[in-house]
Amino acid sequence: MIRTLGVCYYPEQWDEAIWSRDAARMVDLGLTWVRIGEFAWSRIEPEPGRYDWGWLDRAVDVLTDAGLRVVMGTPTATPPRWMLDRHPDMLACDADGRPRGFGSRRHYCFSHAGYAKDCDRIVTAMADRYGHRVAAWQTDNEYGCHDTVLSYSDAARDAFRAWLSARYGTVAALNDAWGNVFWSMEYSSFDQVDLPNLTVTEPNPAHGLAFRRFSSDQVRAFNARQVAILRARTPAPLAHNYMGRVTDFDHYAVGDDLDIASWDSYPLGFLEDRVGADPAHQAAYARQGDPDFQAFHHDLYRTVGRGRWWVMEQQPGPVNWAPYNPAPLPGMVRFWTWEAFAHGAETVCYFRWRQAPFAQEQMHAGLLRSDDAPSPAWQDVATLAEELAPSADPKAAPATTPKTAAQTTSRAPVGLIFDYDAEWAWTAQPQGRGLSYFALVLDIYRCLRRLGQSVDILRPDGRDLQEYSLVCVPGLMHLQDGLRQALEMVPSHVLLGPRTGVRDREGRTAVPFGPGLAGLDARVTLSETLRPDTPMAVDGGGAFVGWREALEGAAEACFHLADGRPAMVETGRLAYLAGWPDDVLADRVLARGLAQAGLTPEPLPPGVRRRNTATERFWFNHNSEEVEVSGRILPAAGVWREEV
Repeated sequence: MIRTLGVCYYPEQWDEAIWSRDAARMVDLGLTWVRIGEFAWSRIEPEPGRYDWGWLDRAVDVLTDAGLRVVMGTPTATPPRWMLDRHPDMLACDADGRPRGFGSRRHYCFSHAGYAKDCDRIVTAMADRYGHRVAAWQTDNEYGCHDTVLSYSDAARDAFRAWLSARYGTVAALNDAWGNVFWSMEYSSFDQVDLPNLTVTEPNPAHGLAFRRFSSDQVRAFNARQVAILRARTPAPLAHNYMGRVTDFDHYAVGDDLDIASWDSYPLGFLEDRVGADPAHQAAYARQGDPDFQAFHHDLYRTVGRGRWWVMEQQPGPVNWAPYNPAPLPGMVRFWTWEAFAHGAETVCYFRWRQAPFAQEQMHAGLLRSDDAPSPAWQDVATLAEELAPSADPKAAPATTPKTAAQTTSRAPVGLIFDYDAEWAWTAQPQGRGLSYFALVLDIYRCLRRLGQSVDILRPDGRDLQEYSLVCVPGLMHLQDGLRQALEMVPSHVLLGPRTGVRDREGRTAVPFGPGLAGLDARVTLSETLRPDTPMAVDGGGAFVGWREALEGAAEACFHLADGRPAMVETGRLAYLAGWPDDVLADRVLARGLAQAGLTPEPLPPGVRRRNTATERFWFNHNSEEVEVSGRILPAAGVWREEV
C-alpha cells in the first residue's frame, strides 16, 4: 500500500487566475490528491435547474492536467438559500422544537423527502458530468457534525412513525417492547407516538433508544441514495469523512455502503470538548493533542472501512472553532501524519490549501497563509513528501526518520469491541452524570496503549474473535446472539464489564441480570453510580469510579474491594470487571489479562505510545520534552521508526 498526501481546495473561493499556479505548487510540494466541490452547490446551481459547470470543468482540468487526482465531494451539506424557499420545512429542529436556520451549513433534516429528491438531482447531475473524470468521490460532508443527526421536525416525526410501524408491526407489540404499561404510556395507534422530546420528565428510555436507532437509519438511507446514483455512473471509489466522537449514527452501517472510510482529524481542536480530559491533561498536551484520541479513531475507521481508510482533513495549524485554538508544536503536522500512516492510513489530506480571509473559517490555518506565503506546516509536508518518495531507501534513513513508501497493516493481538448501539443505550439511560460508553471504551483503549499494545477496534458482531489473544468488551449493555456465542466459544481471553449484557435488545433489564455468558457463573445483583468524590477502593491499589456492581455466583474473585466484596471475577478465560476502573486499577486489570493471554505488558512513559505494523515499529513521543524509552532517546514531539 502506497502512502500518499493530499489537500482540500476550494477553487470557487479564489480568482481563477491563480488556479494553475496553485496546482503546480501542490505537485511541487509532493501532494497527490486534491478534494474539491463539497461546499459549492450555490456556484454549481445558482438558481433552481440552472447549472453553471464551466468554472468546475476548468478547475477539474487544471488540477488533473497538473498531475493531481481529484476527489469530488457531493455538495449536499450546504444547500443554497433558494432551496429553503423551495422547502421551508426542510430544516432540522432541535430538542426544544426550534428550527435550525440558514446561515452556516448542515441545515437540513435527513427525513425530509423533498430535500432528499433535490439531493438525488444534484448528485446525478454531477456524477453524469464527472463520473469518469475524477479519481474518487466523497458523499456529503461530516454527517452528524454540529449535532445534526437528531431532528425533532414534523418530517422526522412522520418518518419515525413509519419506521416504528415497519419495525414492530402492531402498536401492541410496541407497547409490550417498550413496557408502556408503566405510567399509562400505552398507545392505540402509531400516529399517537411523538418524538421523545418536550416530555415533562425523561422519556421512556426504550422510546429514546428507538428514536436514536431510527435517526441512524435515516443517515444510512440518505447516504445510500447517493451511493446508488454514483455506483451507476462512476468506477471511482466512494468515501465519506466522519468526525471524532460523533456517535449519533452507526458508522459501520454507513461504511458498509462505501469503499473507503475517512475522518477529519483535529488533535488540538478536539482536546478540550471531545477527549473529556481534565485541565492538567489538556495543558500538558495543548499543542500536541491527546496521545490516544486520534489513534483510537484511526483504528476505528480502519474497521469502518474494512481496511481502507484515509484522513480526509488533517489539522495543519490553529483552527477557529474550538474553545481555545493554539498553534501546534513545531513538527506536529508531520508527527500526526506519521501516526495515521502507522495505523494503516492510505492517504492524509490537509485542511486546507490556503487560509481564507473571509467568513466563518478565516482564522483556520492552511498550508498557505492568505497572502500565499507558506505557513509553518508547509515544511512539515515537504519533509513528509521526501520521506515518502518511492526512491527513498528506508535502510539508509536515520532511525529517527520514518522513511518508507509502503507498509502492511497487521492484525493486532488485542481486540476492543466498540458498538454505536451501546452508546445510544447509555445515552438513553446513563444512570449517572457524565457517564458515557464512549469514555469507558476510550479509557480501556488508553490503558492498553499505556501498556505498549497495538489494538484493533472490533465490530460487535462476533466475527474473527478467534484471531485475538485478548478481547475486551466494556459496557456493551446488549450482547447480540452471534457475539454472545462467539465470546462463549472462542479460545481468546475475554474481559467483560461493567454493564455488559445487562439489557435486552429493547433496553429492558435482563432477568436475571447479566452478563449471562455460559461458562461464567456470575450475575449482577445491584448497580450503583458513584459521586466523583466517593470512589470505591480496590484491595492492592486503584478504585472504581462512576460505576460499581455487586456480583453473585460461583466464579472466582480475582480482585476485591477494600471491604472484601468481589470487584472482578473469572472462570478460565472469561472474566468480568464489576465497575469503571481508574487508571491505576485499569493498569492492574489489563496487565493481568494480557499476561494470561500470553502477551507481555510493557508499560510506557507518560505520553509515549507504540504502534506495530507487519514490517515496522513506530514510537511516538507526545511530550514537549525528550524521553528515554527502551534504550533510545525519543525527541520532543518526535517519531521513531524501526523495521521489524
